[in-house]
Amino acid sequence: MKKWLGIAVTAALTLGSLAGCASGKEETNKVVGRNGEKITYWAPFSGADGPRMKQIVENYNQSQDKYNVDLQIVPQSEYYKTVDLALSGQKNAPDLLIMHTDQLKNYADKNLLKDLSDTIEKTGVKEEDYSETAWNAGKINGKQYSIPLDIHPLIMYYNKDLFKEAGLDPEKPPTNREEFVEAAKKLTDPSKNQYGFVVPTLWPNQFIFPTILFQNGGELMKDGKPNYNSPEAVEALTFYRDLIYKEKVSPKNVQQDGEVTLFLQGKNAMHLNGPWMMEQWDKAGINYGVAPVPQLGTKQQAVYANGHNFVIPASVKDAKKLNGITDFLKYVAENTMEWAKSGQAPASKAIYEQSEEFKQMKQQPIVASEFEYAKFAPVISNWGQLSDPLWAEINLALLDKKDPQKALDDANKKAEQLLNK
Repeated sequence: MKKWLGIAVTAALTLGSLAGCASGKEETNKVVGRNGEKITYWAPFSGADGPRMKQIVENYNQSQDKYNVDLQIVPQSEYYKTVDLALSGQKNAPDLLIMHTDQLKNYADKNLLKDLSDTIEKTGVKEEDYSETAWNAGKINGKQYSIPLDIHPLIMYYNKDLFKEAGLDPEKPPTNREEFVEAAKKLTDPSKNQYGFVVPTLWPNQFIFPTILFQNGGELMKDGKPNYNSPEAVEALTFYRDLIYKEKVSPKNVQQDGEVTLFLQGKNAMHLNGPWMMEQWDKAGINYGVAPVPQLGTKQQAVYANGHNFVIPASVKDAKKLNGITDFLKYVAENTMEWAKSGQAPASKAIYEQSEEFKQMKQQPIVASEFEYAKFAPVISNWGQLSDPLWAEINLALLDKKDPQKALDDANKKAEQLLNK
């Protein structure tokens, strides 16, 4: 998975933002409709999800001749840098673009996004037609800046063959901490280089650690200040680290993406990652199961998530374009089954609640089942920059270079210094 740099964001966070969009492509791909008012639409879907969105756009353009949506796929490694140049007037800006949930406040605070409240009121796009979690994520300071496409939370994959070999029911994955640790021990055999759960280095700890923290009832930010070294956070990191050094269900010092490699090799029995991994597992022919993330924390079920959202630049004021954009978004809300085929769960209730085809899918209903308790990054500008010390210090704790309390104390101190600059 490529790391990339955007303006005012850090690699650690944006890697999490774009994990489902990644690809090595370096060109811009276009899907151009036939006739009608032209609407330029940018998206970072340069991975396996790209062809799905292209198909949606092509189907829309063929369904009518009043509007012509021109989809331009910008490589994820260049996406927010390209968006920044466009919204600052240094490049032609799109009429519509995809933005990740954890990026919305950065751009809304700079008045670069259009408040969609009036636009929504004049169309058939309705709040009640979408996941409440996804819709509310687009509300900033009382204004609605986005219409959601999906939510992509952390989920659990597990190897059914390894479960059978260990005497575990492959149709009953663990649902809580006790069951998870017990299963992980039964699934671990160091002599075969086989482990119950492989604790990763760096990514995707940006999704895993907050999930355990939220399940402990903790918060990443409190009263506008970093809250990284709270008792809930220390407990979460201690449990997570203990999987390596106390429970010994994970190898030490896993290389970047080593946990993915071991899962592909049938040596990692349980794996936490995002919905975007589905196609990779399918291509590898793994006999895998999908489940909600177990409640590894001590108080509640919760899961960290990000999301893809449609936003309109503040500079777009042409009534014809706005009418075309809303017409396209209404179409997307009812026709995102194609998007679901990439492994994602669309935020439109017409799909995840009402579509029988969706309900029969292997992974996607599991993803949607987590919508209700999904939690996003703190709604604060420059969250990426503020969270960078946290991921770095968590990694030091997992490498046994610092104890959890010291690591999180240091992370909090560094983040406070950044906040006070």
